[in-house]
Amino acid sequence: MNTLDRTISIAPMMDWTDRHDRYFLRLITSRALLYTEMVTTGAILFGDADRHLKFDAAEQPVALQLGGSEPEALGECARIAEGYGYREINLNVGCPSDRVQTGRFGACLMAEPETVAACVTAMKKATALPVTVKTRTGIDDLDSYELLTRFIRMVRDAGCETFIIHARKAWLTGLSPKENRTIPPLQYDRVYRLKQDFPDLEILLNGGVKTCEEIDEHLKHVDGVMIGREAYQNPYFLAEIDRRYYGLEDEAPERREVVEQILPYIEREMAQGVPLKAISRHMLGLFQGRPGARAWRRHISENAHLDDAEPSLLTDAAAKTR
Repeated sequence: MNTLDRTISIAPMMDWTDRHDRYFLRLITSRALLYTEMVTTGAILFGDADRHLKFDAAEQPVALQLGGSEPEALGECARIAEGYGYREINLNVGCPSDRVQTGRFGACLMAEPETVAACVTAMKKATALPVTVKTRTGIDDLDSYELLTRFIRMVRDAGCETFIIHARKAWLTGLSPKENRTIPPLQYDRVYRLKQDFPDLEILLNGGVKTCEEIDEHLKHVDGVMIGREAYQNPYFLAEIDRRYYGLEDEAPERREVVEQILPYIEREMAQGVPLKAISRHMLGLFQGRPGARAWRRHISENAHLDDAEPSLLTDAAAKTR
């Protein structure tokens, strides 16, 4: 079993967990494992690999999630990613979008455990990094516990020791990706049972987690918890993570301190041509639940896209909060 600590991790979320969001989240939690957005093998092999893979060292530990179904391509991408300094390579077997299905990867691969096993084998041959799989509890009518355990067993035998289970099945037709994140009922008991039946595997639970109290309950049954939308929509929720789950004594910075700490990063990125809105959009939830949160969001939303927007805009917005 590898030594990367996955007690708490932040889910790969398309259009959300880019490098700017990860830098921002790292100011709130120094220890939670951060995942990239899903990056397809084609984007790396035939596109601008540097644009898709580069990240700031301050974001570590960071794991890369890959999307693909061709073992050779995935192996080559794993090899390339190791050179960028990632700590883990994760294979997406959970995304149900039409675009992903058309490329024959994501959740539809749950119906092809042999393919997933071959992909894991190829990636493990190509890199010394841990190779993990993120999947659902089932797809469409292929949602029995027996089929799930068959999938886990075959992929385990290919060398995968860590499985991240989104505790919902996915409907490949009839539901949008957004609906697939909320409509299929959560099946936490099924994930707990996996850990009981595969005690030697590292089993992480994902789906619907919003509070530390919920995390505490899940950790009685599984090895780790992956947080999704709550980490984006209410990011300061993560301020308790380091102390509560990693035993660190230092308090997380206050919300306004987070704003001050990210300003040098924003200045560097803007000097490289990155627009302020590309970074500030990830920070809209920082004051969630606090007096002035709406004014914070409005000031950023109405001004960050302007040509003359400066990093100090965020300080001005924070001044509207209490």
